[in-house]
Parts: sequence; structure tokens; C-alpha cells
Amino acid sequence: MQALVANDRDRFVAAELADRSAAGMPPYGRLASLVVSGPDPAAVDNVCAALARRAPRQDGISVLGPSVAPMSLLRGRHRRRFLLKATRDIAVQPLLHGWLQHIGLPGSVRLQVDVDPYSFL
Repeated sequence: MQALVANDRDRFVAAELADRSAAGMPPYGRLASLVVSGPDPAAVDNVCAALARRAPRQDGISVLGPSVAPMSLLRGRHRRRFLLKATRDIAVQPLLHGWLQHIGLPGSVRLQVDVDPYSFL
């Protein structure tokens, strides 16, 4: 923040990149956001439980969630979130495909996947 106050763009960018590198955040790591939503909170929670049971468990990967989304009720749909965090050397799309292909979704439940999300709302 001091770099911003001092209007020192280069120092701010260097500090931000160092923090991101230490935390394994992009561009030094990969993220994928999963949002499960539906009109029936029990159905949403059942899908979330299935996702949590089948979440990938290997070195370089962590799955956070499910948790209630920041906007937990949007247009009549209850929302839950997962965040997949992976090291840069892991191909996220095939990993997600393998994880999600065996999850059955009721017709009323929607699953949105965002690789390298720009926002977490």
C-alpha cells in the first residue's frame, strides 16, 4: 500500500508479484471456481457433498469448500462455491473433467466452472 500511496507503480507490482509467488496464486499457480446453484438448498447441498467426496487429492492441489457464496441467494437460486487451487505445472482442465464427469446433477441444479476466475462473486 505504501507503494501505491507513493505512486511507485514498479515497487507495487514487484511486491504484488512476490506475494502471489509466495501464495501460489496466478500467475504462479492456477485457480478454478465452481459455483453450484439451484432453487432447492437441499439439492444444492447434496451435489456439493458429492463434489467434496470426489474432490481431487494429490500433491499440488487443494480444494476449498463448499462454502456459501458471497451472494448466497441470487434470483431465487441458492449458491455454494468451491475453489480449486493448483500449482502451475498441473493441467487444470483435464483435472476438472475427471473430477466432474461422474457427478450427477439433478435438472434443477446448475454447475458453473470458471478457470482462472477474474472475480469471486
